[in-house]
Amino acid sequence: MSLADELLADLEEAGEEEDGLYPGGGGGESDGEPGENQADGGLEDIPEEMEVDYSGTESVTSIAKLRHSKPVMSGPVEADPEYRLIVAANNLTVEIDNELNIIHKFVRDKYSKRFPELESLVPNALDYIRTVKELGNNLEKCKNNETLQQILTNATIMVVSVTASTTQGTMLGDDELQRLEEACDMALELNQSKHRIYEYVESRMSFIAPNLSIIVGASTAAKIMGVAGGLTNLSKMPACNLMLLGAQRRTLSGFSSTSLLPHTGYIYHCDVVQSLPSDLRRKAARLVAAKCTLAARVDSFHESADGKVGYDLKEEIERKFDKWQEPPPVKQVKPLPAPLDGQRKKRGGRRYRKMKERLGLTEIRKHANRMTFAEIEDDAYQEDLGFSLGQLGKSGSGRVRQAQVNDSTKARISKSLQRTLQKQSMTYGGKSTVRDRSSGTSSSVAFTPLQGLEIVNPQAAEKKVAEANQKYFSNIAEFLKVKREKEDKVPPGSRK
Repeated sequence: MSLADELLADLEEAGEEEDGLYPGGGGGESDGEPGENQADGGLEDIPEEMEVDYSGTESVTSIAKLRHSKPVMSGPVEADPEYRLIVAANNLTVEIDNELNIIHKFVRDKYSKRFPELESLVPNALDYIRTVKELGNNLEKCKNNETLQQILTNATIMVVSVTASTTQGTMLGDDELQRLEEACDMALELNQSKHRIYEYVESRMSFIAPNLSIIVGASTAAKIMGVAGGLTNLSKMPACNLMLLGAQRRTLSGFSSTSLLPHTGYIYHCDVVQSLPSDLRRKAARLVAAKCTLAARVDSFHESADGKVGYDLKEEIERKFDKWQEPPPVKQVKPLPAPLDGQRKKRGGRRYRKMKERLGLTEIRKHANRMTFAEIEDDAYQEDLGFSLGQLGKSGSGRVRQAQVNDSTKARISKSLQRTLQKQSMTYGGKSTVRDRSSGTSSSVAFTPLQGLEIVNPQAAEKKVAEANQKYFSNIAEFLKVKREKEDKVPPGSRK
């Protein structure tokens, strides 16, 4: 006995028991006539719940719950005959897709004799079949055809009409045209049947797997369940395997128009993943597969029948999708933080003081840094505007004496360089008037009363003084040891 026969038998038995409980029934009469008992007890048989006052009730759904009630499932979902029907319907849709591809190949081969360019202009299979059925042998129907405007876009119609005017195809015979129309009608009927099956599957998947259907859709959920072998097996499957379900498609005799992508299945081709850019689809398929695994485990235990878990998982998926597609944040140029340098130890001593004196401000620089109040200063250089010499070289600076040269801040010259400079300044023989800046009237010829004209050296005296200075007062002179005789010494306290 089938499940339906057992259900009908239980209903009949329940109906017989209810008839025996009521006193006004056919088999429960005790006293009086049957008609009188039914007439007198008609209002008395109403249950007490029907006499309650519902004037204070806000909504009818709070008291009438049968309309929105759902049958409660228990046990494995594979035992439900409706589930097996859904799996069979889903397999039937796959077979219908294969048949549509075969019919499209047949129509394309037959109609290429009349309009061979149409295949490249209309790549979609169903749109191609509808266009072939509408045009037939008369390609002039492309212009101002309302039916064709519902199938193709205006731009495609314009290209098709222009190409049809220059095509090299030949007219089809009546038999060939009849076979084409028969094939087109069959394809359209199969497409309608497929849509009706999809509607039924989508309507019942919300009862069997509500959370899974919310995430990927009822059609994709039915395909996944059919390939996995049931909802129980699907709940035991890891997410990495769930993503590959449906990867091995049926071979369509070598003329399939679908591009086979490796490691992609039904989840990769669902609407949720395909709505993203191509570079994010694989990442999105992994995320959706992980959430589908959680939803399938919830559905296998018949929990969250209202789909609350599915809605929460889908919101999380959409939130991550939005995060992935956000533009990168604008990089702000931040200043470098202040260095965390502690107080350094200051070097002391004579050498450090000498270095500070040598690198300190000179008196000339101090005068150059000073500015006179309410006085327009001249620029020192033509290129550097605003750079002036301050009070350097100005009268009325307030100081009686000129700036003294500080020996500690003078540029140091090595001893070898000083010797070189002194050797260059020394002259042997005559001196050039241009080099020494001496007077131009100076001459080496002198008039003397003894000999008349006499050649002399005018710088002889200066040369003798310079030699003495170099010996005793030169910067490179060394100490001289003076030897004194004993008799030259004068005892202290005596006068010579």
